[in-house]
Amino acid sequence: MSEFKSPNVRIEDGSAAPDIIGLTTFTSPYYFVPPSGTTAERPSDDGLAPGMLRFNTDIGRLEVWRNDHWATILGETSAPLGTRHLSGGTGSPSDGNSIEYITLSTTGNAIDFGDLHREHRHCAGLGDATRGLFGGGYKTSDGGTARIDFVTFATLGDASDFGDRASGSGWSWCGVNDATRGLWIGGTPGTIDGLIDYVTIQSTGNTTSFGTNNVNDRDSAGFASRTRAVFGGNHTTNTNIDYVTIQSTGNSIDFGTLAASTGTYYSRSTASNSVRGVFGPHGYDSPATDYQYFTIASTGNSQDFGDISFSTYAQTHGSSGKTRGVTCAGGPAGLDIEFITIATTGNAQDFGDLATTKATAGACTNANGGL
Repeated sequence: MSEFKSPNVRIEDGSAAPDIIGLTTFTSPYYFVPPSGTTAERPSDDGLAPGMLRFNTDIGRLEVWRNDHWATILGETSAPLGTRHLSGGTGSPSDGNSIEYITLSTTGNAIDFGDLHREHRHCAGLGDATRGLFGGGYKTSDGGTARIDFVTFATLGDASDFGDRASGSGWSWCGVNDATRGLWIGGTPGTIDGLIDYVTIQSTGNTTSFGTNNVNDRDSAGFASRTRAVFGGNHTTNTNIDYVTIQSTGNSIDFGTLAASTGTYYSRSTASNSVRGVFGPHGYDSPATDYQYFTIASTGNSQDFGDISFSTYAQTHGSSGKTRGVTCAGGPAGLDIEFITIATTGNAQDFGDLATTKATAGACTNANGGL
């Protein structure tokens, strides 16, 4: 027998409604109205019990308390789960703030989504099933920003303020996430290279310290499964790869190495499903065309996956759906988008074109955490 109490409920004349005890059913053919409010107005975890329900007016969704966080209850959406990829910001030949999107299960050219809060490059993206975040960024004229922007995947429009990364994190190299938590790896070169910080994606506010990244992480890249984030490769010839467990905190742990290569590693794209993670080609001093992959649940060195048709230069960070990953060419003139099928090996295939060059841009997808 269930129990339903209503000490804080009022009837129409303002007097308290009676407690209702026992098995309770609703027979109205109309509706009931749950408590509602913005993301910022969410109750804290003091006194909350699993199963509590509210309507989030910022995202237009019901959400339920699940022991330690508010989880979104998905409903009708114009962007089906696991299909949309966003690229935000740009680099060479100039800074920019445009966000473009593609639908991962199709092919075709990118479409305008909206704008970030300012023109910059070197931001890093991550996202869950409904919300995409872009953290940090560097603008040639006035340096770095710690600001985090967010967008709702299903709704076109400009980004809104989420909070800030740690002080000095103007260059964000790598963003990874599971279904609820997002991590950024690295920051301004020579200042906080080893930073790892995190947020709960469906909240707003500043990041919390996670631990230290033990690889030299300038221009590193990463991917994630439901539980583990793997990252590494950098602006030099460092091939070290580390990992962390996303729902914990602590310093990164050695995973293995990327295949040796000459020249400089620079802004790789990445893709993953729940089993396999793929690092895209590196660029800059000696652009490459090779993809390498790892099995996320194990540790060890990378294996050859296949090739891309173009030599990349600081390409936009990649993202992936359940089966497909994309790589977008870098600047100063690259517009090409190519895709791979993550569960197989083989060369990339043509997808379409970006509208603007997006070297060192951030990227995110609503196919969160390799689900």
